[in-house]
Amino acid sequence: MVAWTVSAARRFRSEAPASDKGASRVMPGHWSPEELPWEAFDSERVDQGLIPLVKAASMVESNGRDYAAYLNRVFADDAQVCDMMNGWAHEEVQHGVVLGRWAMLADPDFDYDAALARFRAGYAIRTDVDASIRGSRTGEMIARCMVEVGTSSFYSALADRTDEPLLKAICRRIAADELRHYALFYRTMKRYLATERLNRFQRIRIAFLRVLETEDDELAYAWFAANDGSGHGYDRKRSNRAYMRESYPLYRPHHTRRSMTMIFKAVGLKPTGYLSRVLSMLAIALMGFRARRLARA
Repeated sequence: MVAWTVSAARRFRSEAPASDKGASRVMPGHWSPEELPWEAFDSERVDQGLIPLVKAASMVESNGRDYAAYLNRVFADDAQVCDMMNGWAHEEVQHGVVLGRWAMLADPDFDYDAALARFRAGYAIRTDVDASIRGSRTGEMIARCMVEVGTSSFYSALADRTDEPLLKAICRRIAADELRHYALFYRTMKRYLATERLNRFQRIRIAFLRVLETEDDELAYAWFAANDGSGHGYDRKRSNRAYMRESYPLYRPHHTRRSMTMIFKAVGLKPTGYLSRVLSMLAIALMGFRARRLARA
């Protein structure tokens, strides 16, 4: 039976953020890879169409240490937030290693280390900053909330779609982590909002722009690094369309509705009001339309 092996554990420790290595404290409510039912992996119940999504997700999650470095500079004088960010990044890296481990079980030809090296060689965020690229610390936390909205909905949808027991268990745990991260970032945002006083329009603008960034190079390059064996160079449009073609059909209306309530809460709007319901219906219709169009392409 497959287990959380010594080599996998070593890989996780090597990927941990430098500021977090050796730390004894983990974020409350977290789990360890050893708790996962590795012995339950069932190759006959693996949906081949989900493997590329898991591979790409493992790349993005494993990049947590770079985001921790960036956020530690943005919040350099706030030890509480820096400690939280290091704990968050530790969990993100663990997500990536666990997903990569599952992908290697589902596809023995997949080399997680090699794919991650390709990803890092071709994509990196700026970490040499002295302030948030969002213009304020409140804005940074709103952007972080948007990321957690996307990841929690993605892993919830993936857990609902798969019949493979191990992947379902992994995705359920990660989805719960991402919801917890959202709550941490939301509380931090509220604390800074009290002094920075961004108005509602500013908060909506930051959230909207961050949502648009889901179609930037990170996910597209993660897909390319983990899945593209064509021998051609990176093409952002091709990789982005390939990722969306596989991911959009995962989502069901309840995933979109919950995401909308979380977005509304983060920007200071009524989460379950009329506007939230209307925009949820529009988002559901738009995602369905795009999924159908991509399937025909």
